[in-house]
Amino acid sequence: MKSLLFSAALGIFALTANGQKMNKQSPIANVSGKTASGTTISIRYNQPSVRGRTIGKDLEPMAGKVWRTGADSTTAFTVTKDVKVEGKALPAGRYGLFSMVDGENWTIIFSKNPKQWGAFTYKQDEDALRVTVKAGKTAKFQEKFTITISKAGKVDLLWGDSDVAFKVD
Repeated sequence: MKSLLFSAALGIFALTANGQKMNKQSPIANVSGKTASGTTISIRYNQPSVRGRTIGKDLEPMAGKVWRTGADSTTAFTVTKDVKVEGKALPAGRYGLFSMVDGENWTIIFSKNPKQWGAFTYKQDEDALRVTVKAGKTAKFQEKFTITISKAGKVDLLWGDSDVAFKVD
């Protein structure tokens, strides 16, 4: 009986240690902000790090391919009220946040299916909204993928030397 309990405890420890190791590579991040109109925007994502790799070659996003806009499970984007993203309507709710890069142009995709693993099961027919924005440059290289939300409703995706922003009204 003691042997069984010891084995179970060791197994739980190994699973916990392995989970912590995974989170060290791309830890979970949550960002939330309230816009001037009273809408709360919440984003849950995993933060990959560049770690000497080249974005677009060794590391996502890859040109022309859908990216989960983070690491591990799909990034979850939630708004508490009906909003407009870059002037286009998006109902209140929880969405999977995906993106696709084509040079300076980025397509920001809000999927009706927020519970996916990465972009492996992404289906375009589940899109709630797509908007296209131009990428800018960061003032400083971003080693860790970071998302920020301003009180004005500006959402910035900061990764490497790219700053991809979209407006939520």
